[in-house]
Amino acid sequence: MNKYFLTKLGKQIKKLRVERNLTQDDVGINGISRQMVSLLELARTDVTASKLKIIADNLQVEVKDLFDF
Repeated sequence: MNKYFLTKLGKQIKKLRVERNLTQDDVGINGISRQMVSLLELARTDVTASKLKIIADNLQVEVKDLFDF
């Protein structure tokens, strides 16, 4: 697990979530739990491509936007 990469990804997910005035519960739907969102934002877990797609959909962004850091 690349901690630096996961930290940047987590910060980007949180940034996009906050910009949209969404809570972790709002993003934690469709197979993603609020706890998973929290762990991702804190860079305490890894994530699969399919989970990133769900998160992007829940944030109403493209997957590529999650990597805009």
